[in-house]
Amino acid sequence: MIAIYPGSFDPITLGHLDIIERSSKLFETVIVAVLSNPSKTPLFSQEQRVKQITECVQHLSNVEVDTFSGLTVEYARQRRAGVLLRGLRVLSDFEKELQMAHTNKTLWTDIETVFLATTKEYSFLSSSVVKEIARFGGSVSHLVTENIAKDLYNRYQND
Repeated sequence: MIAIYPGSFDPITLGHLDIIERSSKLFETVIVAVLSNPSKTPLFSQEQRVKQITECVQHLSNVEVDTFSGLTVEYARQRRAGVLLRGLRVLSDFEKELQMAHTNKTLWTDIETVFLATTKEYSFLSSSVVKEIARFGGSVSHLVTENIAKDLYNRYQND
């Protein structure tokens, strides 16, 4: 079965990678789908995020990285995926994600949403937290991979 893990991944964190690695053991193929969201202004371009993620998952033979825009369920239908993957950190994530899962089910009854709880060590972690720390020159090496940390520091030094 094909599973899609959609998100903006701006940037991808160790929490995201934990979900990807664990889901790669559960599904035949996992597609990390980088969303182009017109309501957000990303730090990194969609192309940069694809490159970053591809470097991070190169050791996982059944993981692909792709981009999409529009409705996630339409992208899933095009890719013949049966599952949408979502990571849960805290209770507020569950409320939002459950609402989205129900909405997606009304758009395409064949799609299932699988929730994976983050491991305890990443339960606080978000891309926003990482960007905030990096913006002020703090170390993010324990929150993202080395290539992402380097890209963050380079980006903020040039601002």
